[in-house]
Amino acid sequence: MSLSAIVITKNEEAVIRRCLESVAWADEIVAVDSGSTDRTVDICRELGAKVHVTPDWPGPGPQRNRAIGWAGGEWVLALDADEWVSEELRREIEQVIRAPGEHVAFRIPRLSSYCGRTMRHGGWWPDYVARLFKRGGAHFGGGIIHDHLVPEGPVGTLTQPLMHEAFVDLEEVLGKVNSYSRWGAQGLHEQGARAGLVTAVAHGLWMFLRTYLFRAGFLDGREGFMLAVSNAEGTYYKYVKLMLLARQDRRPR
Repeated sequence: MSLSAIVITKNEEAVIRRCLESVAWADEIVAVDSGSTDRTVDICRELGAKVHVTPDWPGPGPQRNRAIGWAGGEWVLALDADEWVSEELRREIEQVIRAPGEHVAFRIPRLSSYCGRTMRHGGWWPDYVARLFKRGGAHFGGGIIHDHLVPEGPVGTLTQPLMHEAFVDLEEVLGKVNSYSRWGAQGLHEQGARAGLVTAVAHGLWMFLRTYLFRAGFLDGREGFMLAVSNAEGTYYKYVKLMLLARQDRRPR
């Protein structure tokens, strides 16, 4: 069975080499870039990837679907630039695509790091992501922030983890808190949701308790506490931004 690895990129020169080298064994690598201004595209081509540059960013799901359209393998493995495949996962992937049984897709546990620490609590493990599938047997859906695989048949589960460097440092955490809270607020606003300050505080507090206590984030040490705080901040700001969007709608034009 042939395998295509697909990767979506934008300004990923710091991590893309590790990602692509981890799937150099695939029959082909397809990289879809949405306008990098660094050396991402050059590195992808250097490592033998088939690179397609798109003029827009429609969101992760539609961008992955574009990559699927350019892939030629019977099976597809979809990756983000900050993810990579271990030797153990490679062997398991090669085994299951040779004998997939009735499955058209497989979900993979993802092991993520936060500011240098591998996180096994706080809701981060096992973080199953469906990324391996038969071409033509699944597509990606989802909004501007997150996407998800929509399979057209049974889904199996692998045991070896996909490695993921989610946040390198606190600067990256704060940047994504700002971006994700903005996109989340816009999505809720478009759905007609409304919020006030009390709602924002309550949701933020609940997210902290859920991450740190109920999902045992405290077992990940100081990074577990940092993760709980950043999750709470992101949730709080999302609802505050939703509140401010509603205020803008009420202003006379």
